[in-house]
Amino acid sequence: MAKLTKAQAKAHAQACDLLTKPVLTEDDKDFVLKNWNEGANHVNGAAGAFFTPYDMAFDFTIDAIGQGGYGGRIIDLCAGIGMLSYACWHRSHHKARITCVERNPDYLAVGQKILPEAEWILADVLDVLDMDLGRFDVAISNPPFGAIKREKNAPRYSGKDFEFHVIDIASGLAREGAFIVPQMSAGFNYSGSGCYRRQEDGKAVKFQELTGLHFEAGCGIDTNFYINDWKGVSPMCEIVCVDFEPEEQAVEAVAPANDNAPVQADLFGTAA
Repeated sequence: MAKLTKAQAKAHAQACDLLTKPVLTEDDKDFVLKNWNEGANHVNGAAGAFFTPYDMAFDFTIDAIGQGGYGGRIIDLCAGIGMLSYACWHRSHHKARITCVERNPDYLAVGQKILPEAEWILADVLDVLDMDLGRFDVAISNPPFGAIKREKNAPRYSGKDFEFHVIDIASGLAREGAFIVPQMSAGFNYSGSGCYRRQEDGKAVKFQELTGLHFEAGCGIDTNFYINDWKGVSPMCEIVCVDFEPEEQAVEAVAPANDNAPVQADLFGTAA
């Protein structure tokens, strides 16, 4: 658990009080989204759970909703308390049909108060492809970053970076996707640099080669503007947009492997 400042602890307690109400007003929801602190009762570092800053989430919808269109089906993977889904719901003028997948029951309980209009599923994102949820217009996610412990892998990717597992899974669920990932996992550098540059090597390049996917910057949102608005971290990240449609075929599951074992594995799970 993170050590909150007095101001953060007070605001978190107020958010918890609001959540005892049977129905929240829009002002209540905004307050909870901005002040319910994911580090108050959970070890964020181990789970990689850091919620998207409120204003950044609404900027994110320019890429997400712009791709899927109003009224489309959206799946939010690793939804947390629903920050991205809440923003998409409002940006779509309450027309989007949203499914939120979250494995933490505490986060899901908050999310159900924030966005009761969505379908909330308590599940591990790595199990979603087995749920027969149908096809979505857009997959969105601010997934846990980096080497997060898990029990199995995505269909094609077996490396350590959880964000790539989520994108691989999303490619089997949706026509397009928009994701918040660390800059080193984006395949390009834009935020904080003032110009756009493709990465020529590194893990994002290898992942794109493995899957045939292509990462793009969408409309070009500089997330560095919000770098100090995260709770407990200040990640340099990018909003990655991916068109899954060229594949046209849902990815097929393969026998799962677990590279969380003591064996040291490289990016794609090959023993070193």
